Amino acid sequence: MSATRAVTLTALTGLPDVSADDELSELLAAALTRLDLHLEEKDVLVVAQKVVSKAEGRCVDLATVTPSARAQELSLITRKDARLIELVLAESTEVLRARPDVLIVRHRLGFVMANAGIDRSNVAANGGEWVLLLPHDPDASAQRLRAALAQRLGSPCGVIISDSFGRPWRKGVVNIALGAAGIASLIDRRGSADRFGRRLEVTEVAFADALAAAAGLLMGEAAEGIPAVLVRGCAQSAAQRNAQALIRPLAEDLFR
Repeated sequence: MSATRAVTLTALTGLPDVSADDELSELLAAALTRLDLHLEEKDVLVVAQKVVSKAEGRCVDLATVTPSARAQELSLITRKDARLIELVLAESTEVLRARPDVLIVRHRLGFVMANAGIDRSNVAANGGEWVLLLPHDPDASAQRLRAALAQRLGSPCGVIISDSFGRPWRKGVVNIALGAAGIASLIDRRGSADRFGRRLEVTEVAFADALAAAAGLLMGEAAEGIPAVLVRGCAQSAAQRNAQALIRPLAEDLFR
């Protein structure tokens, strides 16, 4: 009989609103200490993209943006703010679909997503026309955060930067890993055997996405105010790979 396995998810509550130049590792370390949570080997801290972007100063005031002719053209098609579209274009390499109320692009980092991940919700307490861009390099952000937490707390942990994504052919959003450090984001099971000895031919496990989705159950999608979740009990021995490993290369895109 196999041993009992359990995974625990613990929300880091009580974090203050994050703003530009805040030291995010200090805020997270203080929350862990306040909750009497001591990092263990193979722990993974899932952190919402919004607080990372805020700490990195990725907020933009739409009042400072001048839309191009292309942005104005897409604004007429999508019925979206031309200034927002201008930022979307700057963050993207290709516009894939433009329809009323829909703008799907290929982000410069390779993500296929709506509005290049640029968001207006939960950005500024005083409202206004502020929007939030994704971190410039989420994998690098995760690595910096991991190193800073290890220095503060004396023990390393995996770090995932998560964001909510829509998925083709399915309704609703679910959290995925934009960036990761210290974990096996993608686990290649090809060549191993199933329970009955059959050789696996194509199986790759999106481990970082699975952890991000689990953490999303506590983070929520609206006014929950929980920007980080500690995941414990998902030990993996596979080689560490960052979140870029999860992005399918353009050459393998069967829908183009």
